[in-house]
Amino acid sequence: MKDQTSAKNQKFTTSVLKEIRDAYVRNAGPLDFKSRISEHLGDIMTIASRDVVTIPPTMPIIDAVKTMLNKGFRRIPVADAGTNRLKGIVTSQDIVDFLGGGSRHLIVKNRFKGNILAAVNGSISEIMEENVVSLNEKDSLKDVLDTMLKENVGGVPITDGDNRVKAIISERDFVFLVSDVRMGKTVGEYMSRNVVTAPPDMPVGTAAKSMINNGFRRLPIIKDNILIGIITASDILRFLGSGDIFNRLTTGNASEVFDVPVRTLIKRDVVFTGSDVDLGEAAGIMLAKNVGSLPVLEDGELNGIITERDIVRAIAG
Repeated sequence: MKDQTSAKNQKFTTSVLKEIRDAYVRNAGPLDFKSRISEHLGDIMTIASRDVVTIPPTMPIIDAVKTMLNKGFRRIPVADAGTNRLKGIVTSQDIVDFLGGGSRHLIVKNRFKGNILAAVNGSISEIMEENVVSLNEKDSLKDVLDTMLKENVGGVPITDGDNRVKAIISERDFVFLVSDVRMGKTVGEYMSRNVVTAPPDMPVGTAAKSMINNGFRRLPIIKDNILIGIITASDILRFLGSGDIFNRLTTGNASEVFDVPVRTLIKRDVVFTGSDVDLGEAAGIMLAKNVGSLPVLEDGELNGIITERDIVRAIAG
Protein backbone atom coordinates (compact mmCIF):
# COMPACT_ATOMS: atom_id res chain seq x y z
CA MET A 1 0.00 0.00 0.00
CA LYS A 2 2.95 2.29 -0.43
CA ASP A 3 1.54 3.96 -3.52
CA GLN A 4 3.84 6.18 -5.60
CA THR A 5 5.08 8.27 -2.69
CA SER A 6 8.08 6.31 -1.49
CA ALA A 7 10.61 8.97 -2.51
CA LYS A 8 9.50 11.55 -0.01
CA ASN A 9 12.69 13.06 1.39
CA GLN A 10 11.52 16.38 -0.01
CA LYS A 11 8.50 16.38 2.27
CA PHE A 12 10.65 17.66 5.12
CA THR A 13 12.05 20.54 3.11
CA THR A 14 9.08 21.88 1.16
CA SER A 15 8.07 25.43 1.96
CA VAL A 16 4.45 24.42 2.59
CA LEU A 17 5.30 21.76 5.14
CA LYS A 18 7.96 23.94 6.77
CA GLU A 19 5.47 26.80 7.20
CA ILE A 20 2.91 24.54 8.81
CA ARG A 21 5.35 22.84 11.16
CA ASP A 22 7.02 26.14 12.12
CA ALA A 23 3.61 27.55 12.97
CA TYR A 24 2.88 24.50 15.08
CA VAL A 25 6.10 24.93 17.05
CA ARG A 26 5.36 28.61 17.65
CA ASN A 27 1.72 28.18 18.61
CA ALA A 28 1.71 24.67 20.10
CA GLY A 29 -1.97 24.62 19.18
CA PRO A 30 -4.30 23.39 16.45
CA LEU A 31 -3.80 24.82 12.99
CA ASP A 32 -6.29 25.94 10.38
CA PHE A 33 -4.89 23.88 7.51
CA LYS A 34 -7.51 25.13 5.09
CA SER A 35 -6.17 28.67 5.45
CA ARG A 36 -2.59 27.50 5.03
CA ILE A 37 -2.99 25.26 1.99
CA SER A 38 -1.46 27.27 -0.81
CA GLU A 39 -3.52 28.57 -3.69
CA HIS A 40 -0.39 29.76 -5.50
CA LEU A 41 0.17 28.48 -9.02
CA GLY A 42 2.69 25.66 -9.23
CA ASP A 43 2.59 24.74 -5.54
CA ILE A 44 1.15 21.37 -6.50
CA MET A 45 4.74 20.28 -7.14
CA THR A 46 5.89 20.99 -3.58
CA ILE A 47 4.50 17.72 -2.25
CA ALA A 48 3.90 15.69 -5.44
CA SER A 49 6.06 12.67 -6.22
CA ARG A 50 8.19 13.55 -9.24
CA ASP A 51 9.73 10.12 -9.48
CA VAL A 52 6.58 8.82 -11.19
CA VAL A 53 6.51 5.51 -13.08
CA THR A 54 4.34 5.15 -16.16
CA ILE A 55 3.49 2.19 -18.35
CA PRO A 56 2.64 2.14 -22.07
CA PRO A 57 -0.92 1.29 -23.20
CA THR A 58 0.45 -1.75 -25.05
CA MET A 59 1.88 -3.36 -21.91
CA PRO A 60 0.25 -6.74 -21.21
CA ILE A 61 -2.07 -6.68 -18.22
CA ILE A 62 -0.03 -9.34 -16.43
CA ASP A 63 3.11 -7.17 -16.71
CA ALA A 64 1.20 -4.20 -15.33
CA VAL A 65 0.12 -6.38 -12.39
CA LYS A 66 3.74 -7.38 -11.77
CA THR A 67 4.86 -3.75 -11.91
CA MET A 68 2.22 -2.67 -9.41
CA LEU A 69 3.02 -5.54 -7.05
CA ASN A 70 6.80 -5.09 -7.27
CA LYS A 71 6.59 -1.34 -6.72
CA GLY A 72 3.79 -1.46 -4.17
CA PHE A 73 1.64 0.92 -6.24
CA ARG A 74 -2.12 1.30 -5.89
CA ARG A 75 -2.34 3.18 -9.17
CA ILE A 76 -0.14 3.76 -12.17
CA PRO A 77 -0.53 6.24 -15.05
CA VAL A 78 -0.61 4.90 -18.60
CA ALA A 79 1.37 7.05 -21.02
CA ASP A 80 2.53 6.92 -24.63
CA ALA A 81 5.94 5.22 -24.72
CA GLY A 82 7.47 7.79 -27.04
CA THR A 83 6.05 11.09 -25.81
CA ASN A 84 5.01 10.18 -22.24
CA ARG A 85 1.67 11.85 -22.90
CA LEU A 86 -1.04 10.69 -20.53
CA LYS A 87 -3.43 8.12 -21.98
CA GLY A 88 -5.15 6.72 -18.91
CA ILE A 89 -4.70 5.28 -15.44
CA VAL A 90 -5.11 1.85 -13.88
CA THR A 91 -5.65 1.06 -10.21
CA SER A 92 -5.56 -2.08 -8.09
CA GLN A 93 -9.36 -1.90 -8.01
CA ASP A 94 -9.46 -1.99 -11.83
CA ILE A 95 -7.32 -5.14 -11.87
CA VAL A 96 -9.42 -6.86 -9.20
CA ASP A 97 -12.54 -5.83 -11.13
CA PHE A 98 -11.07 -7.37 -14.29
CA LEU A 99 -9.96 -10.63 -12.69
CA GLY A 100 -13.40 -11.33 -11.29
CA GLY A 101 -14.71 -8.54 -9.12
CA GLY A 102 -17.08 -6.66 -11.38
CA SER A 103 -18.05 -5.26 -14.77
CA ARG A 104 -14.55 -5.34 -16.29
CA HIS A 105 -14.64 -9.13 -15.96
CA LEU A 106 -17.13 -9.09 -18.83
CA ILE A 107 -14.14 -8.37 -21.06
CA VAL A 108 -12.79 -11.80 -20.12
CA LYS A 109 -16.13 -13.45 -20.81
CA ASN A 110 -17.06 -11.64 -24.01
CA ARG A 111 -13.83 -10.73 -25.76
CA PHE A 112 -11.70 -13.63 -24.60
CA LYS A 113 -14.43 -16.27 -24.27
CA GLY A 114 -13.61 -16.81 -20.60
CA ASN A 115 -9.95 -17.53 -21.23
CA ILE A 116 -8.22 -15.63 -18.42
CA LEU A 117 -4.74 -16.60 -19.63
CA ALA A 118 -5.42 -14.93 -22.96
CA ALA A 119 -7.11 -11.99 -21.27
CA VAL A 120 -4.19 -11.14 -18.96
CA ASN A 121 -1.89 -11.11 -21.96
CA GLY A 122 -4.07 -8.47 -23.58
CA SER A 123 -2.96 -4.84 -23.37
CA ILE A 124 -3.59 -2.67 -20.33
CA SER A 125 -5.53 -0.31 -22.61
CA GLU A 126 -8.35 -2.90 -22.44
CA ILE A 127 -9.10 -2.06 -18.81
CA MET A 128 -7.51 1.33 -18.05
CA GLU A 129 -9.64 4.36 -17.24
CA GLU A 130 -9.36 6.60 -20.29
CA ASN A 131 -11.24 9.57 -18.86
CA VAL A 132 -8.47 10.10 -16.38
CA VAL A 133 -8.65 12.99 -13.93
CA SER A 134 -5.40 14.97 -14.12
CA LEU A 135 -3.98 18.35 -13.13
CA ASN A 136 -1.38 20.68 -14.56
CA GLU A 137 2.01 21.28 -12.96
CA LYS A 138 1.03 24.96 -12.62
CA ASP A 139 -2.00 24.18 -10.45
CA SER A 140 -2.20 24.80 -6.71
CA LEU A 141 -2.60 22.49 -3.72
CA LYS A 142 -6.13 23.77 -3.29
CA ASP A 143 -6.85 22.64 -6.86
CA VAL A 144 -5.71 19.14 -5.88
CA LEU A 145 -7.90 18.98 -2.79
CA ASP A 146 -10.94 20.26 -4.66
CA THR A 147 -10.40 17.82 -7.52
CA MET A 148 -9.84 14.76 -5.35
CA LEU A 149 -13.00 15.38 -3.38
CA LYS A 150 -15.16 16.39 -6.34
CA GLU A 151 -14.05 13.47 -8.54
CA ASN A 152 -13.75 10.97 -5.68
CA VAL A 153 -10.25 9.85 -6.66
CA GLY A 154 -7.31 8.92 -4.45
CA GLY A 155 -4.53 10.01 -6.78
CA VAL A 156 -4.05 12.41 -9.68
CA PRO A 157 -1.36 12.43 -12.40
CA ILE A 158 0.21 15.84 -13.01
CA THR A 159 1.04 16.88 -16.57
CA ASP A 160 2.73 19.75 -18.38
CA GLY A 161 1.26 21.89 -21.15
CA ASP A 162 1.77 19.06 -23.66
CA ASN A 163 -0.04 16.52 -21.45
CA ARG A 164 3.23 14.76 -20.60
CA VAL A 165 3.27 13.09 -17.20
CA LYS A 166 5.53 14.98 -14.80
CA ALA A 167 4.47 13.70 -11.35
CA ILE A 168 1.67 12.13 -9.36
CA ILE A 169 -0.03 13.29 -6.17
CA SER A 170 -2.16 11.20 -3.85
CA GLU A 171 -4.09 11.30 -0.62
CA ARG A 172 -1.02 9.84 1.05
CA ASP A 173 0.93 13.02 0.22
CA PHE A 174 -1.53 15.06 2.27
CA VAL A 175 -1.33 12.52 5.08
CA PHE A 176 2.44 13.15 5.08
CA LEU A 177 1.72 16.85 5.28
CA VAL A 178 -0.28 16.66 8.50
CA SER A 179 1.26 13.64 10.20
CA ASP A 180 1.89 14.16 13.93
CA VAL A 181 0.79 17.80 13.74
CA ARG A 182 -2.10 18.73 16.00
CA MET A 183 -5.06 19.55 13.74
CA GLY A 184 -7.60 20.24 16.45
CA LYS A 185 -10.00 17.84 14.75
CA THR A 186 -10.74 14.37 16.05
CA VAL A 187 -11.10 11.04 14.34
CA GLY A 188 -14.70 10.86 15.55
CA GLU A 189 -15.62 14.01 13.62
CA TYR A 190 -14.55 12.58 10.26
CA MET A 191 -14.71 8.80 10.49
CA SER A 192 -17.30 6.72 8.63
CA ARG A 193 -19.69 5.04 11.05
CA ASN A 194 -21.68 2.82 8.69
CA VAL A 195 -18.93 0.33 7.94
CA VAL A 196 -19.56 -2.64 5.65
CA THR A 197 -17.79 -5.71 7.04
CA ALA A 198 -17.29 -9.33 6.04
CA PRO A 199 -17.08 -12.64 7.93
CA PRO A 200 -13.74 -14.49 7.76
CA ASP A 201 -15.23 -17.38 5.75
CA MET A 202 -16.56 -15.11 2.97
CA PRO A 203 -15.07 -16.23 -0.37
CA VAL A 204 -12.45 -13.93 -1.87
CA GLY A 205 -14.59 -13.57 -4.99
CA THR A 206 -17.59 -12.38 -3.00
CA ALA A 207 -15.46 -9.92 -1.03
CA ALA A 208 -13.92 -8.57 -4.24
CA LYS A 209 -17.34 -8.02 -5.80
CA SER A 210 -18.59 -6.30 -2.65
CA MET A 211 -15.65 -3.90 -2.70
CA ILE A 212 -15.89 -3.15 -6.41
CA ASN A 213 -19.69 -2.78 -6.51
CA ASN A 214 -19.71 -0.48 -3.47
CA GLY A 215 -16.64 1.53 -4.45
CA PHE A 216 -14.66 0.43 -1.36
CA ARG A 217 -10.91 0.05 -1.19
CA ARG A 218 -10.96 -1.94 2.04
CA LEU A 219 -13.14 -4.37 3.96
CA PRO A 220 -12.90 -5.07 7.73
CA ILE A 221 -13.17 -8.75 8.67
CA ILE A 222 -15.31 -9.47 11.76
CA LYS A 223 -15.63 -12.71 13.74
CA ASP A 224 -17.92 -12.91 16.79
CA ASN A 225 -18.08 -9.09 16.87
CA ILE A 226 -14.28 -8.93 17.04
CA LEU A 227 -12.24 -7.23 14.31
CA ILE A 228 -9.60 -9.71 13.18
CA GLY A 229 -8.20 -7.82 10.19
CA ILE A 230 -8.74 -5.58 7.17
CA ILE A 231 -8.25 -6.53 3.54
CA THR A 232 -7.77 -4.06 0.71
CA ALA A 233 -7.99 -4.13 -3.07
CA SER A 234 -4.19 -4.29 -3.09
CA ASP A 235 -4.29 -7.38 -0.84
CA ILE A 236 -6.67 -9.10 -3.27
CA LEU A 237 -4.47 -8.09 -6.20
CA ARG A 238 -1.41 -9.46 -4.41
CA PHE A 239 -3.28 -12.72 -3.72
CA LEU A 240 -4.51 -13.13 -7.28
CA GLY A 241 -1.12 -12.19 -8.72
CA SER A 242 0.92 -14.57 -6.59
CA GLY A 243 2.67 -17.41 -8.39
CA ASP A 244 0.72 -20.56 -7.52
CA ILE A 245 -2.64 -18.79 -7.27
CA PHE A 246 -2.14 -17.04 -10.59
CA ASN A 247 -1.17 -20.31 -12.29
CA ARG A 248 -4.38 -21.87 -11.00
CA LEU A 249 -6.33 -18.81 -12.05
CA THR A 250 -5.12 -18.99 -15.65
CA THR A 251 -4.73 -22.73 -16.24
CA GLY A 252 -6.99 -24.43 -13.70
CA ASN A 253 -10.37 -23.92 -12.16
CA ALA A 254 -10.70 -20.19 -11.52
CA SER A 255 -13.70 -20.73 -9.26
CA GLU A 256 -11.49 -22.60 -6.79
CA VAL A 257 -9.29 -19.52 -6.46
CA PHE A 258 -12.22 -17.20 -5.75
CA ASP A 259 -13.73 -19.67 -3.26
CA VAL A 260 -10.76 -19.33 -0.90
CA PRO A 261 -11.91 -17.76 2.42
CA VAL A 262 -11.02 -14.11 2.76
CA ARG A 263 -9.31 -14.70 6.13
CA THR A 264 -6.34 -16.19 4.25
CA LEU A 265 -5.55 -12.70 2.92
CA ILE A 266 -5.03 -11.21 6.40
CA LYS A 267 -1.28 -10.80 6.76
CA ARG A 268 -0.87 -8.13 9.44
CA ASP A 269 -2.02 -7.32 12.93
CA VAL A 270 -4.89 -4.87 13.30
CA VAL A 271 -3.74 -1.27 13.77
CA PHE A 272 -6.52 0.82 15.28
CA THR A 273 -7.32 4.15 16.88
CA GLY A 274 -9.96 5.79 19.07
CA SER A 275 -12.57 8.37 18.16
CA ASP A 276 -11.07 11.04 20.44
CA VAL A 277 -7.61 10.89 18.81
CA ASP A 278 -6.45 14.00 16.91
CA LEU A 279 -6.41 13.51 13.13
CA GLY A 280 -2.76 14.53 12.97
CA GLU A 281 -1.87 11.73 15.36
CA ALA A 282 -3.97 9.28 13.33
CA ALA A 283 -2.13 10.40 10.17
CA GLY A 284 1.17 9.69 11.91
CA ILE A 285 0.00 6.18 12.81
CA MET A 286 -1.02 5.53 9.20
CA LEU A 287 2.43 6.51 7.98
CA ALA A 288 4.32 4.60 10.66
CA LYS A 289 2.32 1.41 10.00
CA ASN A 290 2.06 1.94 6.22
CA VAL A 291 -1.73 1.63 6.14
CA GLY A 292 -4.35 3.70 4.36
CA SER A 293 -7.02 3.46 7.04
CA LEU A 294 -7.52 2.84 10.73
CA PRO A 295 -10.50 1.05 12.27
CA VAL A 296 -11.95 2.98 15.21
CA LEU A 297 -12.56 0.75 18.21
CA GLU A 298 -14.63 1.59 21.28
CA ASP A 299 -14.73 -0.97 24.10
CA GLY A 300 -13.15 -3.48 21.76
CA GLU A 301 -15.84 -3.21 19.08
CA LEU A 302 -15.69 -1.62 15.65
CA ASN A 303 -17.31 1.81 15.80
CA GLY A 304 -16.11 3.28 12.51
CA ILE A 305 -13.17 3.69 10.17
CA ILE A 306 -10.95 6.66 9.33
CA THR A 307 -9.22 6.76 5.95
CA GLU A 308 -6.77 8.89 4.00
CA ARG A 309 -9.79 10.29 2.14
CA ASP A 310 -11.28 11.45 5.43
CA ILE A 311 -8.06 13.27 6.32
CA VAL A 312 -8.12 15.01 2.94
CA ARG A 313 -11.70 16.09 3.70
CA ALA A 314 -10.59 17.48 7.03
CA ILE A 315 -7.77 19.49 5.46
CA ALA A 316 -10.08 20.86 2.76
CA GLY A 317 -12.86 21.61 5.24
